[in-house]
Amino acid sequence: MLLKEKTGEGSSCLKIEMVDSQYYLPNDIGISALDCREAFRLLSPKEQMYAHYLSRASWYGGLVVLIQTSPESANIYVLLQKMFRAQAPQQLEAAATAAGLSAEEYQAFLVYAAGLYANMGNYKSFGDTKFIPNLPKEKFKALVWESLAFKQSPGDMESLWGCCCEALYSLKDKQKQLGLGEKGISAYFSGNCCLEDAEFAQKFLDSKNLSAYNTRLFKTEIDGKRCYEVRLASAEKDNHVEGKSEISCGKHEFEDAVFSVKRGDYAFLMEKVCQNLEKAKDYAANDNQKKMLEEYIRSFTCGSVEAHKEGSRYWIKDKGPIVESYIGFIESYRDPFGSRGEFEGFVAVVNKAMSARFAQLVSSAEILLPELPWPPAFEKDRFLKPDFTSLDVLTFAGSGIPAGINIPNYDDIRQTEGFKNVSLGNVLAVAYATQKDKLTFLEESDKDLYIKWKGPSFEVQVGLHELLGHGSGKLFVQDDKGKYNFDQSVVRNPETGELISSWYKGSETWDSKFSTIASSYEECRAECVGLYLCLNKQVLGIFGHEGEDAEEVVYVNWLNMVRAGLLGLEFYTPESKSWRQAHMQARFVILRVLLEAGEGLVGLKECTGADGRPDAVITLDRSKINTVGKNAIQRFLCKLQVHKSTADVEGGRALYEGYSAVTADGTHNFLRLRETVLLRKEARKMFVQANTYIKDDAVELVEYEGSAAGLIQSFVERFSDDAEKVEAQLLEMTCMDSSCWC
Repeated sequence: MLLKEKTGEGSSCLKIEMVDSQYYLPNDIGISALDCREAFRLLSPKEQMYAHYLSRASWYGGLVVLIQTSPESANIYVLLQKMFRAQAPQQLEAAATAAGLSAEEYQAFLVYAAGLYANMGNYKSFGDTKFIPNLPKEKFKALVWESLAFKQSPGDMESLWGCCCEALYSLKDKQKQLGLGEKGISAYFSGNCCLEDAEFAQKFLDSKNLSAYNTRLFKTEIDGKRCYEVRLASAEKDNHVEGKSEISCGKHEFEDAVFSVKRGDYAFLMEKVCQNLEKAKDYAANDNQKKMLEEYIRSFTCGSVEAHKEGSRYWIKDKGPIVESYIGFIESYRDPFGSRGEFEGFVAVVNKAMSARFAQLVSSAEILLPELPWPPAFEKDRFLKPDFTSLDVLTFAGSGIPAGINIPNYDDIRQTEGFKNVSLGNVLAVAYATQKDKLTFLEESDKDLYIKWKGPSFEVQVGLHELLGHGSGKLFVQDDKGKYNFDQSVVRNPETGELISSWYKGSETWDSKFSTIASSYEECRAECVGLYLCLNKQVLGIFGHEGEDAEEVVYVNWLNMVRAGLLGLEFYTPESKSWRQAHMQARFVILRVLLEAGEGLVGLKECTGADGRPDAVITLDRSKINTVGKNAIQRFLCKLQVHKSTADVEGGRALYEGYSAVTADGTHNFLRLRETVLLRKEARKMFVQANTYIKDDAVELVEYEGSAAGLIQSFVERFSDDAEKVEAQLLEMTCMDSSCWC
């Protein structure tokens, strides 16, 4: 472990070591291969071709995340790619020995490289914390100089090292995490932007009816006047293209500033995405898939979010496909303002047995939705039955792989046209396996039970979270023409008994209104729905749990949630009083709500572990889940929904930020508990994914071992056809904007 700030012995030294460990990936980090061989084998040749070209589109698009994450991510990626293209990890080991690296230091180098590939950048996708190599800078440099890539092109490699070596290791306060202004780094905004700029830009975008999903914002000042460049992701660079008038490209005076809307962000990568989507069209199973791909191509060609929404409509209509996919600028978790989407693309194969259970849950949804604790007027006018499938992932390109997804994220489509839910079965199978000796903060008597039932209980939670969590609840809207989707003279706030007095107007959306808290607030609402409805015996029966087994599933689901709330403290930054991960903030909020419920429902006490270091134990009284616990979640969930439905940002923010506060006051010293959590944290697993190739007019699947070397090799071979061109383009994109973060 490198401890640059380590200056002495004793407790202060321990604290520095705990904080520093956040910024390294441990040599023994879990790395697992995602198994999809059998699922892929069962596809027809046509389906395999379709999956192959969708995968290629996803992988090229996934490289966009390097540009979105940090100014240095693409440079580091190219440096590593050049080293590993010249020498596979096993071959490079000899150079490492010659450069004076120990076996542990070389493993740390491999783990860092694997981490950069898995997160598509040098910030953790789950938590947004920077990670740096766990070996001295001079050793890393010595390895670069000793590598075959350096000997073949010393000038290029030395230049690359010079571009990224400082940022590679820097742990200045602002560079420790993603954020906006002084709170952190964000490549969605130029370095001189702050929260006020993001809010001002949102006002401009709303005035032009433009979505922020596929944009970045760059600020300059000319003759004392604020100038903003809104850059749209598109293959097309021409801002005056016929037939694409829904995008207001060009210069616009707005209040006391000038906005310039331009196409062409990530142009090379967007073109590669479109080329592969075009090829996939030839193997589409039906017209919905073809039209979906045509609209995606139009979106990525000219930067139109409207075209992507149209493609998403066809995607929703494509019920029960054998090969499922989605691609685009989707989740806004990592935009500090909460409006811009990170690129992701996934391709997966349906697991029919597990999907049958989810289909049963969908069929029961109209019976279960009225069980939720808000008045009927606050629920959608009709439940649009979605596809809900369990998938085995073939490709998931982006910064990380979730356990389940509910998409599209466009509120207007979700409210009136529908959505789809997916649970990623082969991800769940390996991501949440737990070893007893690494299981923290539980009583010994709970550990075996937890290990046995965590998988089945999480499966239930994911199903409820995605389908009835994200899929429930109405937004009250007055559209551009003044029409309301609710009766103003009838609908009352159940908290106050008064007629509702606020709603969404015109182009306002959930993300644009609730901005910085939107993602976490919504994850919290969906998690609460899962906790609340998992108490329903009908739900448990759908998943095959009856009697005592059903009780164990409920207990472990609630226990997992309160434990996750404690673990969530890892993702809180005291210096900026900010949270870095939406789901973990949500789970901490739920822990606070259940602790506040009292009556011995949840216990949380600090103690000293068997190793003599600070520890903690969290307990749950199972006899009170259906009474004290249910009542607490019922009340809180209703409040969350009311604030969301009525666009009550002030009330929603006060409620959510109140429970999100991490302090040393009160019954529990959460700041001290955070240090204990950091001391005992376990690194999140990384996944190795397969590649597909066309050989003799057939698609071949190539899998890799579940190790750092296997993960690295998968990325080296992923872009073997045009690696040099891809790398040159990434460097060009990065160089073009490098001055924006100086």
